[in-house]
Amino acid sequence: MSRCELTGKSPVVKNKVSHSNIKTKSISLPNVQRKRLFSKVLNEFVSLQISAGALRDLEHMGGFDVFLLRQDPVTLSKRAATAKARILRKMRAKKATAAKGATK
Repeated sequence: MSRCELTGKSPVVKNKVSHSNIKTKSISLPNVQRKRLFSKVLNEFVSLQISAGALRDLEHMGGFDVFLLRQDPVTLSKRAATAKARILRKMRAKKATAAKGATK
């Protein structure tokens, strides 16, 4: 079953209740799509399975990098956590290079 790699959104088990109050178990699956998202910091595409809701949130927040850096590490998949670590590493390297150039 599919799961969003950014938000951790997964299938939900629910009851459909009829007019006669008969409860029938059903599963509600999230709308998960395989997408290639562009990271401006890494300057490359990252392929992830994300839900349509997460894709809308991603657009609203200002891009993949911003959204990923704000996400809780517990909800991220291994691939998303790896991408986040690579982004953080690259940002720290840029800051160190900028600070080194400013002191000279």
